[in-house]
Amino acid sequence: MIAFVYRLSKWTAILGGVLLLALTLMVVVSVAGRALIDFGFKPVPGDFELVEMGIGIAVFFFLPWCYVRGSHATVDLLYMHAPGWFRRFINILSDVLMLAVWLILTWRLWEGMLEKKEYMETTFILLMPVWWAYALCFVGAVVGCLCYVARTLTQLGIFSEPEGWAVDGSAGH
Repeated sequence: MIAFVYRLSKWTAILGGVLLLALTLMVVVSVAGRALIDFGFKPVPGDFELVEMGIGIAVFFFLPWCYVRGSHATVDLLYMHAPGWFRRFINILSDVLMLAVWLILTWRLWEGMLEKKEYMETTFILLMPVWWAYALCFVGAVVGCLCYVARTLTQLGIFSEPEGWAVDGSAGH
């Protein structure tokens, strides 16, 4: 189960990277279209709407992978000088608290998605349903919740890390 969750987080991060690459290329085409408007080119319609939605989705797809790799930002000023048992306690406590934050965030994304869908809210230029972005962010948030549960269970010793799994050793909370 743990290996599946970790692989899932890796694949969502890859999808987020592909999305970010596509958004980058679209922005280049749009800017070039604006610069070459005198030659009959045009910017991509709704480019800023796509960037707004796409960046949010990419972030939700990246964060679970960042977490399971231990690559998140930390403040190690006091942490690195603390005894091992205290660092372990801080790691577990921060993971449980972050799981609570992710659960609340996931719940609110779900509620927001349902509201956007109910009121049929769309983007201004493309008239794209806003709930689509909420739905994709919700998928990333669910993966994030699964990652926090899986990693916390491994830190508590209930499960072990997948075979050959390396976590960034410099990471702490």
